[in-house]
Amino acid sequence: MSKRKAETDNPNADFCDFLMELANYEKNVSRAMHKYNAYRKAAGELAKHPVKITSGAEAKKIEGIGDKIAKKIDEFIKTGKLQKLEKIRADDSNMAINELTKVTGIGPAAAQKFVAEGIMSIEDLRKHPGKLNHHQTIGLKHFEDFEKRIPREEMIKLQDVAIKEIQKIDKDYNAKVCGSFRRGAPSSGDIDILLCHPEFISTGKKMPNLLHDVVKKLEHVGFVTDTLSLGDSKFMGVCRLPKGQDGSENCFRRIDIRIIPYDQYYCALLYFTGSDVFNKNMRQVAIDQGFTLNEYSLRPMGSTGMPGEPLPISSEEDIFDYLGMDFKEPKDRIA
Repeated sequence: MSKRKAETDNPNADFCDFLMELANYEKNVSRAMHKYNAYRKAAGELAKHPVKITSGAEAKKIEGIGDKIAKKIDEFIKTGKLQKLEKIRADDSNMAINELTKVTGIGPAAAQKFVAEGIMSIEDLRKHPGKLNHHQTIGLKHFEDFEKRIPREEMIKLQDVAIKEIQKIDKDYNAKVCGSFRRGAPSSGDIDILLCHPEFISTGKKMPNLLHDVVKKLEHVGFVTDTLSLGDSKFMGVCRLPKGQDGSENCFRRIDIRIIPYDQYYCALLYFTGSDVFNKNMRQVAIDQGFTLNEYSLRPMGSTGMPGEPLPISSEEDIFDYLGMDFKEPKDRIA
C-alpha cells in the first residue's frame, strides 16, 4: 500500500535501491508493468538474501533474477552505477514524473499530464492548487509526513487508539491491523485496519453504516483528520496521534479501514497480512490440494473444474488445516 522505501539492514540494499528505481521508472514513465513487476520481484528476493551478492552469476541463483538483471548487477559492482539509470536521471521529465507520483492520489497518468503542463516538482505543484482534486490536495498537504516511515512503537499506539474507540461503539467488532506490521516489521508505510461484525455477512445486505459509524467515531475523538474517500466497505484517510506530553505534534499518517463480511474475514485477514510471496505460495498449495483460495474464500474444486461452496472458516488456523499445512504465525509468513 506504501510508496515509501523500507528501512532495513539488508546487505544488498544498494542493488535493491537501483532495482526499485528502475521499477518505478517502468511503472510511472514507460508504463511497462511486466518490467516493473520483474524489477520489483528481483529487489524483493535480494532483500531477503542474507549475505552480500558479489556477482551477477551468484545473483542468478536467486529466484526471479535472470540474465538481464544479473548483467546490471555486474555493471553496478564494476562501475558503481548503471548507464540506463544515468540516462533516466538525465531526463528532467522522467525525474519529475517519478517525484510527482510520490504524492498520494497522483498516478502515472496524472503526473505525466502535470509535467506536460510544466509542473516539474512538488514545489511547482504547490503553486497550482487549482489543478488538484481533493485526494491530491490532501496528499500534497501532508506530503512530507507521508514520506516518513512509521516506527513500530508509533504503530502500536495508533492501533491501540483505533481499536479502543472501535470497541466503544460495539464490542462485537473485530479489528486488526494487517500488512507488514502484523508480520512484526520494525516500521510501516501506513496503517491498514481490517474490520468485521457478525451482523454483516456475504449473503446478506450491505451494511455501510458499520464502517461509517467507525469513521465518525474516530473523527469525533480527533484521531481521523481527513477523508480521502469513503465507500460502503472501504475508507481511505489520514490520522494522527494526540499531542505528546511535551505538547509536540505527531506526524499525520495514512490510514485505510476495510469492513469484510464476517464469513470472509479470516481469508481476508490471511491475504492482507501477506507477504505477497507467502500468499502466492499458499494459493499454489491450495490448487495442488484441489482447492481455490483468495481473499474471499476457500473452495473445493469440483470434477468439472468449477469451485464449490465456500468452506466454513472461523479462524486462520482453519485455512491451514483444510490445506494440510502447519500453521504459521504472521511473523513467519515470508515465503
